[in-house]
Amino acid sequence: MKFNKLSLLRGVFSYFGRSSYATRRRWARALGWLAPGLMRSRAHIVRTNLALCFPERSPQDREIWLRRHFQLLAQSVVDRGLLWFGAPSTILDTTPITGLEHLDELIKSRRRILMLAPHFIGLDAAATRLTLFLRESATMYTRQSDADVDEIVRQGRGRFNTVHLISRHDGVRGLIRHLRNGVPTYYLPDMDFGTTGAAFLPFFGVQAATLLATAQIAKSVDAAVVPIVSRLDLATGKYHVQVLPPLDDFPGDDTPEAATARLNRLIEDWVRRDPPQYYWVHRRFKTRPEGEARIY
Repeated sequence: MKFNKLSLLRGVFSYFGRSSYATRRRWARALGWLAPGLMRSRAHIVRTNLALCFPERSPQDREIWLRRHFQLLAQSVVDRGLLWFGAPSTILDTTPITGLEHLDELIKSRRRILMLAPHFIGLDAAATRLTLFLRESATMYTRQSDADVDEIVRQGRGRFNTVHLISRHDGVRGLIRHLRNGVPTYYLPDMDFGTTGAAFLPFFGVQAATLLATAQIAKSVDAAVVPIVSRLDLATGKYHVQVLPPLDDFPGDDTPEAATARLNRLIEDWVRRDPPQYYWVHRRFKTRPEGEARIY
């Protein structure tokens, strides 16, 4: 049974990997249209997040954003087939990137690099594009509950060059080890993992349990923090990836809390440019300060 299931998953995603964007778009349109109805709990999370973060927008505007968000999300899922099984030349064409000179300069100067990748829809496409550029890299990895899915995801994410996948269950020790060894590391700073190692800091004006690790790691290993921002254009199927200049004097003399609040404000600025591109299906405000009611 495992073999059949694994073969089916590989068959589906390899089919997408060989398909044109027009074909992948047709499948994604259908999935994106069905998703809010089939995934009612996730649609509720998206609506709640958008209402909390954009109270100034009308419910009608936020509903339009929700529909577009699920279209973007569905497209990113279908496009995993391209990232994991598609031709490298097609991936390069699908993921135009700017700012690689920032990484190149840091590598030449032997600086440690922490690539800061907020949860945009194009997160995985950006990661794959960077592994085509970097000879060696590392990233945190959340083990999938389904062993067959986990195997495909791990193989897909480690497809090009040398990629060290560090299990989130093992904490940040492995990540720090690779950073100390000069391996550029792709790090996702903006999910709610509870109160351990986190502080309640504003995100769009709402207190959110926010990991302090970016500031702490950057200071402990003297790493340059390089933001990676991505945007999926549904009209063309291109994932536009931006490697931004390293953050100036980060964390500097700031406390971990102050430095992390600065990161939250930066992420807000990037999200506001095109809100549906952010990963709103995540329960960003799941953990509440003591005495506050649950949000979801």
